[in-house]
Amino acid sequence: MTDLMRYAAELKKTDGKSLPPVEKWNPDFCGDIDMVIKSDGTWFYEGTPIGRARLVRLFSTVLKREGDKHFLVTPVEKLGITVEDAPFLAVLMNVEGTGDDRTLKFTTNVGDEVVAGPEHPIEFRKPSTNAEGKPYIHVRAGLEALIARPVFYDLVSLGEIEEIDGEAVFGVRSAGEFFAFGTADEIFDGSPIDQSNE
Repeated sequence: MTDLMRYAAELKKTDGKSLPPVEKWNPDFCGDIDMVIKSDGTWFYEGTPIGRARLVRLFSTVLKREGDKHFLVTPVEKLGITVEDAPFLAVLMNVEGTGDDRTLKFTTNVGDEVVAGPEHPIEFRKPSTNAEGKPYIHVRAGLEALIARPVFYDLVSLGEIEEIDGEAVFGVRSAGEFFAFGTADEIFDGSPIDQSNE
């Protein structure tokens, strides 16, 4: 953990806005550590919530995903952690423009800002046929944010129906892209939408 703590000093200089080039780092795996990101976005270390927001931000900047696994990485070490759902939570949405010119900007619980569009798609996923779906937005390098319940309600209020392959589909538009949540029948006749996070 020593190398990770060194970034705290650098974050003070940048106010936590810069992101190290973790995609270029491929250190040897050093084992797993007892760090868990809960489904509500809370970070735990050895069973205790990490209460310092700047420390959570620090760890988030050196987070890397490989397949279904998540790691904290530095140029010299790679530590496995547990992520219950998505590593981030989208807690705020700003809407700019209308119609085809509308953009939706999301802010995560660790301070990342992304505009939903081709590079940051929104995806509504159901793990199985009968399971309830959840909305996610891509943040960076395979890392996603679960869209929090209040934000998702605001998102749904902006929804519209488009015909795709002869089927009425409900979704939202941002930066010229249409992101489908499901068929109109599926959404409005017993919605599969679930947002269990607070």
